[in-house]
Amino acid sequence: MPPSPPAVRQAARDGRKEPTKSEAILWRALRSRGVGGRKFRRQHPVGPFILDFYCYEESLGIEVDGGSHVGRSTADAQRQRALESLGVRFVRISAQLVESDLPAALTKIEAAFTSPPLPRTGEGPGERV
Repeated sequence: MPPSPPAVRQAARDGRKEPTKSEAILWRALRSRGVGGRKFRRQHPVGPFILDFYCYEESLGIEVDGGSHVGRSTADAQRQRALESLGVRFVRISAQLVESDLPAALTKIEAAFTSPPLPRTGEGPGERV
């Protein structure tokens, strides 16, 4: 993936400090491999763009569409196509769904996974004592 300009990386850092309500709710569920054993990053820069959440294992971007996306469907679609050309797959979730039915939002994310999770360090097949 292309490197992000310094201003984009700074904007991503700033975004991590002040998440929206729906981003904060979803981050509590995603952090620490909380969904499907996958590691997610929040406010992750990719070239000139910032993804709300990103999973390297899956090359999966999660976009939470709230009030700032109203009237921006054309721009959002162009942005998504540009990111998809870089190999990023997408799940778009409404902020309303995250805030009103988090389990349904997490199910939508898990449905986009393409592979089983990688074992964590020290984990793997075999019998546990």
